[in-house]
Amino acid sequence: MDAVPPSDQVGGGTQAAHLCGHDMHTAVGVGVAEVLARLRNRLAGTVVFVFQPAEETLTGAAAMLDAGVFARVRPSEIHAMHCGPFPVGQFVVTPGFGLPGQDRGVITLVGRDATARARRLAAEIGGLSTVSRPATSEDLERLVADIQAPDGPLAGFVFMQAQVSEAEGRAEVRLSYRCWPEDRHIAIREDIRRLASSDGQASVAFPNDPFPAMVCPEREGQALKRYLQQAAGRDRVRSLHAAIPFSGEDFALFLDRLPGTYTFLGVRAPGAAIETSYPHFGAFDPDERAIGHGVRAMAGWLARRTR
Repeated sequence: MDAVPPSDQVGGGTQAAHLCGHDMHTAVGVGVAEVLARLRNRLAGTVVFVFQPAEETLTGAAAMLDAGVFARVRPSEIHAMHCGPFPVGQFVVTPGFGLPGQDRGVITLVGRDATARARRLAAEIGGLSTVSRPATSEDLERLVADIQAPDGPLAGFVFMQAQVSEAEGRAEVRLSYRCWPEDRHIAIREDIRRLASSDGQASVAFPNDPFPAMVCPEREGQALKRYLQQAAGRDRVRSLHAAIPFSGEDFALFLDRLPGTYTFLGVRAPGAAIETSYPHFGAFDPDERAIGHGVRAMAGWLARRTR
């Protein structure tokens, strides 16, 4: 069960803490396994459970794939569920949407006043952002509403971060960003190179390809939506219509190989502040009644998919 390091906690923290719901996800997964084990004689297919570590560092899925996690049993599809800032017992499906990838780069400046020039360049690159992190409860409420709005303000975005580091005789601008749609990174890299080219003593490097966005297939997502509406009620099922600008997910690597679904499980207790259900906030305190909702939904869905 991954804990969130202090650097990734909203508002900062002093030690790693379980602020993303991975312990709850594990409980849901074990619960679904127990239910399906009791029903094994009524299942027409095979269900394989994947317990993936190192999600916070975006390294766990790649390590499991490199180790041949699907070499012995080759699944035909894959499904996941994650905590979300929605009312407990509510499900948010993601057909055609998901979470953005991430790109990283470094710009090296040399010569006189390299640090001052790097700071100016970092500010210019930061200006490519079209969104900023939520700072208040009202910002969070607006974000949750916007990601459920078709063709809303988050239909396309850039979330850019740029920081300056100093070394003897040079300075660096280290940048990372998320964007939507995924292929927008091509134009963003060109914008960054254009801004850096104004300083003749700056070199730009993008060491790796961007980490891929997680985009959920439309067909499987719509099938899950229909199932949940029947099983849980239409009023408890909503759809994501935009990606969350500030979060990524290495489940993307699994979905690159297999069709499947990724669903948000509402964990916000009635009357609770939204920070208590938003992962990575220090106040994160999910309503544990969500575990039962998640187990019933996923056990029923996976049993249905074995037919």
